[in-house]
Amino acid sequence: MKLSKISLAILGSALLFSSAAIAGDANKGSLQLYEKVNVEGKALNPGKYTVTWEGTGPDVHVTVSQGRQTVATFPAHLTEQATRNTEDAYGSAAETDGSRTLTAIYPNGKRFSLEVGQAAASQASGTPASK
Repeated sequence: MKLSKISLAILGSALLFSSAAIAGDANKGSLQLYEKVNVEGKALNPGKYTVTWEGTGPDVHVTVSQGRQTVATFPAHLTEQATRNTEDAYGSAAETDGSRTLTAIYPNGKRFSLEVGQAAASQASGTPASK
């Protein structure tokens, strides 16, 4: 009887930790930039990045990392998509000075996009954002 209680406790702990690990991957994606873009005043050079986001509602907090170094953090708005994103992608907009600003991140396999900055504000207000 005592052995079965211990086994049950170990099994329960294993399930709890494995579900936490799976849930952690749900808010993580990759971002491959092919051009230099700005986000919240930070310049991101072309390269591969890891994107994570935290939050339970449509408004989330995004962290962009390269290796173990955090290179940018910013607020974003989750916007549902009709279909799953078939690959990692991003949207950017040209600025008057010729630079580009990150407007959205489309994580592979997810049915939403992360709308950044002005794109997020215009989505929240109901005004269409240009991509």
